[in-house]
Amino acid sequence: MQRRLLIGLVVVALAVTVPAGATLLRRASHSDTDPGSAGSAAVSCDAASLVAKRELRGMWLTTVSNIDWPSKPGLPEATVKAEYLGWLDLAQKMNHNAVFVHVRPSGDAFWPSAYAPWSEWLTGVRGKDPGWDPMAWMISETHARNLEFHAWFNPYRGSQPEASGGAGADFAKLAPDHPLRRHPDWAVAFPEGEKNSRFYFDPGVPEARRFVEDTILEAVNRYDIDGVHFDDFFYPYPEGHEFNDDSSYARYGGGKHRADWRRANVDTFIQEISGRIREVKPWVRFGLSPFGIWRNKATDPAGSDTHGLESYDAIYADTRKWVKEKWLDYIVPQLYWNIGFDKADYAKLLPWWAETVKGTGTQLYIGQADYRIGEDGPWSKPAELDRQLALNERYGVAGSIHFSAKQVKADRLGAVSRYRDAHYAQPALVPTATRLVDARPPAPAPTGARRDGDRTVLTWRPAEGVTGYAVYRADPETRKANLVATVRATDLPSWIGPIGSYCVTALDRNNNESEPVLVA
Repeated sequence: MQRRLLIGLVVVALAVTVPAGATLLRRASHSDTDPGSAGSAAVSCDAASLVAKRELRGMWLTTVSNIDWPSKPGLPEATVKAEYLGWLDLAQKMNHNAVFVHVRPSGDAFWPSAYAPWSEWLTGVRGKDPGWDPMAWMISETHARNLEFHAWFNPYRGSQPEASGGAGADFAKLAPDHPLRRHPDWAVAFPEGEKNSRFYFDPGVPEARRFVEDTILEAVNRYDIDGVHFDDFFYPYPEGHEFNDDSSYARYGGGKHRADWRRANVDTFIQEISGRIREVKPWVRFGLSPFGIWRNKATDPAGSDTHGLESYDAIYADTRKWVKEKWLDYIVPQLYWNIGFDKADYAKLLPWWAETVKGTGTQLYIGQADYRIGEDGPWSKPAELDRQLALNERYGVAGSIHFSAKQVKADRLGAVSRYRDAHYAQPALVPTATRLVDARPPAPAPTGARRDGDRTVLTWRPAEGVTGYAVYRADPETRKANLVATVRATDLPSWIGPIGSYCVTALDRNNNESEPVLVA
């Protein structure tokens, strides 16, 4: 941070001493140009001339079992940090604008929590304090690159199976301060009595549900996160076993059919956590990534033209209801099937989800299956994800999240580079959540611009209440200005790029954009 401030001070000092003929920042709607600037034709810079995609682009950074990061448990702090910065490098290379980081993978935490033990995937020892605050540091570094940080929680998972390095369903092997040790009545082992068993917080116990909410709200209150994110782990996938919640059902079921009661438990959790987040920090977006099928049309006329497992019935997740009730800011169905797959055709599921979100204000992103690249059949062709992203654009999808970071980095078959060049070649702005659209923030105040050899140096004063800036390069021939970069708000904002004329806008924490100012 100190180095960035020093660079900014040097830039401002240079801008103050530029010769009289140097290019200066001016307010929008000026059409005159400096004869010495690149492109002497008149350049317009108003809101109508700006060209930028509004599209969320991100990847899941999975910590459980060290799938993506850290690469091993118990690494030195410096190594853990260096690895994380490498993932941010990848995100920037991909022109992503968000990362989704697993901060509560299974009843643990990547921050100093009063509700959950330190994660073994970080320290190598369940409950061991690493001596630093990974969450605070990650958010600072992520925001410094003007990427969004979405905190990813697995709400109900209390442990991992022993086979994957976890404590399994053994209370004695949990961290000493694990909440399920203090409240064994909140725990359900699933599958019971098997080697791959793990603990779940029982969604049917109101105190357990509230405790899980409190854990999440602790992170929301303490840290400057941009979003709260869940994936599809609510009640566990059945896998031929029954979830033994007989005790909580007998106590709290109230005579309801058990399946309806379970769905109501999850509904209550989603509604409550949504409301609590909006109450304390309205700008924090809440969304989740469910299994891609709500219900099949053969089961329910409102369902999709599919023939697979149904989240409504199998894991008691009424995802369509959550969208219609407007409890979510976004939803990211995991459409991990190829175009033309007979049981769950990507080309049929996508329009079903697009229709489902229509008019609700819930934004539709898609979970993309980068992990499947290289499998036999359609996934052996590098064009599959490219084709899927093209379909997303056709149906007005607001963005994509890729599973997972390691697969994006691997770039098997060159498929990632292919879709990156075809769909992510230019940066994009994060969409504004429907409920957060409000007045434009104030525009940045110009301080100056100058040429430095073959570069243009832009500087401006920060605008109040702004978290970032968008930089557009003007094209005199088309009279358009294309997004080329975003910059995080600092005390001395600046940007350096190729010689040309530029428009700059301010972005608030809700991703609303100001009127532009023109560099000519």
